[in-house]
Amino acid sequence: MCIQSTLLLLCNVALLCGTESDVQLQDDTAPLQVEFQSVNFRNVLHWKHHPKAPGDLQYFVQYKVYGDKQWSVREACQSIHTLQCDLSQETSDPRQWYYARVQARSSEGLSPWVISARFNPQWDTTFSPPKFKLNATEQGIVVWVRPPRTPAHGQRNSKVSVTKLLNLNFRIYLIHDGVEQIHETKSCPWKLLIEHLSPRTTYCIQAVTVKPLSGLTSPRSPKSCISTL
Repeated sequence: MCIQSTLLLLCNVALLCGTESDVQLQDDTAPLQVEFQSVNFRNVLHWKHHPKAPGDLQYFVQYKVYGDKQWSVREACQSIHTLQCDLSQETSDPRQWYYARVQARSSEGLSPWVISARFNPQWDTTFSPPKFKLNATEQGIVVWVRPPRTPAHGQRNSKVSVTKLLNLNFRIYLIHDGVEQIHETKSCPWKLLIEHLSPRTTYCIQAVTVKPLSGLTSPRSPKSCISTL
């Protein structure tokens, strides 16, 4: 191995292990606003480029479970130029609390590590609205609700429903002539029959996902309309 390659390898090892005692840190290259953003348990760490930093920055990401002493390396997020890192797999237990940190490297040197706020997937994730299908029957309108999906894959390589990790409700809005009726169904069953509707009348449906403990809701889904029999 040539001398140049050996020096580069040692430099990378020092970065990953966090050994910075002999390195002069560059505060004006440190990433800003390091934070998790999570939708449907897709947990992505985001940060911003320091306005005074040079354009040749590379970023390094590490993470750990709350209470652990050692940081772990996210292999796919080393020497990257993007301003985000997907940590969904590394933070997949919704009951745990996690931290992540980011360091920048430029031709001028290393920045300090910048640590995110403590993150808990169960409490901090938000949700998209559910998808749904409509079917008109003699009894009324049947709404088949499909919960949002997580990044995780289960049997047959299909994505796992968010309801496997957290109990959720789904709120259905029935809209006609500017008037809304609200119906709510728990995560299971995912079938809702709306009865006592006027025949041969067009109704529109929207849906949201609801976190029961907090009362937080997703944005509303796009409208879908159907006529009764």
